[in-house]
Amino acid sequence: MLKQAMKKIGFGLLLLLTAPLALAEFRWNFPEPVTPMALDTLHVHNKFMLIVAVIFVVVLTIMIYSLIKHRKSIGHQAVADKAPSTATEIFWTLIPFVILLVIDFVIMGIPAYHSVIMMEDTRNESDMVVKVTGSQWRWQYEYMGNTDKGSQDGLIDAKGIKFVSNLSTPQDQVNGTVPPADTPNSPYLLDVDNRLVLPVGAKVRILMTSTDVLHNWWVPQFGSSRVAVPGFIRETWVQVDKAGTYRGQCKELCGKGHGYMPVVVDALPKEEYAAWVALKKNEINEQAAGADKEWTKDELMEQGKVVYEKNCAVCHQVSGAGLPPAFPALTGSKITTSPIFDTNGKYLPDSHMDRVLNGVRVMPAWKAILNDTEIAAVITYERNALGNSVGDVVQPAQVKAARQ
Repeated sequence: MLKQAMKKIGFGLLLLLTAPLALAEFRWNFPEPVTPMALDTLHVHNKFMLIVAVIFVVVLTIMIYSLIKHRKSIGHQAVADKAPSTATEIFWTLIPFVILLVIDFVIMGIPAYHSVIMMEDTRNESDMVVKVTGSQWRWQYEYMGNTDKGSQDGLIDAKGIKFVSNLSTPQDQVNGTVPPADTPNSPYLLDVDNRLVLPVGAKVRILMTSTDVLHNWWVPQFGSSRVAVPGFIRETWVQVDKAGTYRGQCKELCGKGHGYMPVVVDALPKEEYAAWVALKKNEINEQAAGADKEWTKDELMEQGKVVYEKNCAVCHQVSGAGLPPAFPALTGSKITTSPIFDTNGKYLPDSHMDRVLNGVRVMPAWKAILNDTEIAAVITYERNALGNSVGDVVQPAQVKAARQ
């Protein structure tokens, strides 16, 4: 038995001695850190593992020595049982206590304290501010503008850019009716239609909140994780020092669509970031102009189908059958087949437009997420598809007027 135990101990020591080789390949246990916060977290982790390994080796060595040198086979006898003195008890209680205090509050506590201070330092030297809002089950990004430092550094101001980021994996692949198309550029369940774009090297202050339940905006390579709480603004920050595409997910259990809420961030050099900002602002201006034109029913139906499948199908299903009682059916429902406007052209309380604009129960207020054209299109689609044939249309101008 002793020989077998010694073999196992020797094998364990061999693994322990070769473990430092794994430090050269940090991806074995950590994703590649691309922010100062993630790099600091990796260093703290490695320090702690080294400390724990040293403690383990010391204790194990003492145990092995005791087993070999004090075994019965070489003549050692068991010590007669006797009560220890009070002084001895106090000594062997205080010494381990002091050792643990030194390890916890000095050796490990100082690096951990430094990391916590770094994580909470969201405002100093920040270049820009982005608001992240989680909702079931998508992310909304709003660029709040540059700070004074960002303006001084010549960083282009993206204030006014606001968009929703949805899972881009087609619903038939999610349902399993079609094999998933998993590619490096668009991995299954980990890609979105609108990515958050950040400039490389800029410190970005992240304001985080939620419209419904707890969410958590998490990208492993950024080293930051903060729960988004309804009714509260919480803060974190990122500074991506390496250009590339980084993926994460909501890691707070937020409901049935929890697995379909990915995060994708493109970190671009400042010149490419400036070009993206110009392009995005031009798209916003075109969308605003589109709210003032008269759309045909076919145009609204075409865009409404896209909006519905991105934003509504996860709850109400692609067919409109819903998942009662939590998510009611749209097919043949009173809401989708009743009049929207009164004789004066104002939308009726609890009408189809009222619910889409202002939300109800777990349904979010889409007026804060979708633009006028998208809301008009999806309402028109829901009333003239999914087994419904009301025949009317809603124009973006009517939605624009309803917001006022």
